[in-house]
Amino acid sequence: MSDAELVLRSTRVVTPEGTRAAAVAVSAGTITAVLPYDTEVPAGARLEDVGDHAVLPGLVDTHVHVNDPGRTEWEGFWTATRAAAAGGVTTLVDMPLNSLPPTTTVEHLRTKRDVARDKAHIDVGFWGGALPGNVEDLRPLHDAGVFGFKAFLSPSGVDEFPHLGQEQLARSLAEIAGFGGLLIVHAEDPRHLAAAPQHGGPRYADFLASRPGGAEATAIAALIAQARRLDARVHVLHLSSGDALPLIRAARADGVRVTGETCPHYLTLTAEEVPDGASEFKCCPPIREAANQDLLWEALADGTIDCVVTDHSPSTADLKTDDFATAWGGISGLQLSLSAVWTAARGRGHTLEDVVRWMSARTAALVGLGARKGAIAPGRDADFAVLAPDEAFTVDPAGLQHRNRVTAYAGRTLRGVVKSTWLRGERVYADGEFTSPKGRLLDRP
Repeated sequence: MSDAELVLRSTRVVTPEGTRAAAVAVSAGTITAVLPYDTEVPAGARLEDVGDHAVLPGLVDTHVHVNDPGRTEWEGFWTATRAAAAGGVTTLVDMPLNSLPPTTTVEHLRTKRDVARDKAHIDVGFWGGALPGNVEDLRPLHDAGVFGFKAFLSPSGVDEFPHLGQEQLARSLAEIAGFGGLLIVHAEDPRHLAAAPQHGGPRYADFLASRPGGAEATAIAALIAQARRLDARVHVLHLSSGDALPLIRAARADGVRVTGETCPHYLTLTAEEVPDGASEFKCCPPIREAANQDLLWEALADGTIDCVVTDHSPSTADLKTDDFATAWGGISGLQLSLSAVWTAARGRGHTLEDVVRWMSARTAALVGLGARKGAIAPGRDADFAVLAPDEAFTVDPAGLQHRNRVTAYAGRTLRGVVKSTWLRGERVYADGEFTSPKGRLLDRP
């Protein structure tokens, strides 16, 4: 490591081979070597010794709604990427909706990139959108660098991003499969939802009944059938219901190219604890019962669910009314995701290596960034999260960096304090302080 510019040393470095004491050498923003802890630091290299704090690869969050431009009062690239950095996230991929315009044409992608360019504290990539009328835009968006395409099978909640019917899904998926792309899907069946009781009002039990787990299972079954027929690659977003897990297991055993994710709120919060009227807990699909949560953890452990992402989807506080039927649905968790998942994971016997696999390695692989992100290994970007895994804190919304400080985690005690976050060997966050934006806009490799 004679050419090293930085040596980051810790007694707990989480690598693909396990957690060990190590010295990580960095040159020109890239990890050049992972060496024994007591390796002599070469002349001219800067040593950063973080003691017993754990050094993790920076998290890669592939499901974030930044909403910028157009709904910047909900969230923007400046605030979202600061929240991410404060939570140990070094790469995010922005969803194509809730911004105006949505990322459904190359021109709209160009608009989004222009807005993000000077505001990104971490690296940012972009999903495109698959709508009923934009099949001809999918290949140009793919060629322009989007990481894949988001589609809804039920209403999205915003008029400018309509959902796909089954015939429209087939056309879009055939087009995407033709150029080897990835379709990521909000999978709830609209007919199943329409048949569920719709009472409205402040009772969480009524809202939960309006979004039954069977709606997910029905939609996922249909998606799997299309993926099987077309030999297409599909990814199930924000899986909340254990009802769909047997379908995914069976399809993968048959060689269908289907992957899936869940979210910190499904793994850490339960329907039993949601107060009536507390719409900061509202999301779609909804937070379900504790017994269902156990099934999600089992699926993470056995690999049926591949990864954990935030689905950070904020709004202004006035849209979080006490009526679950009309309140905006979305959990703001970008800054707290690592701590929330680690708190629950350690209580179930999981390790930091598991958390890194779910929130960094597999998310990077999902979007084709596995050669650059997601691991502390030679040749990867020197993106790190330095974590004090045993330290606890109580969530105070005033300390959050996202624009509207509404959170379902308020008042909860979590373990795992992010001490610093590094992007390509530069410290971009430490103990509540940020540098100027140093993030890059990423294209699909």
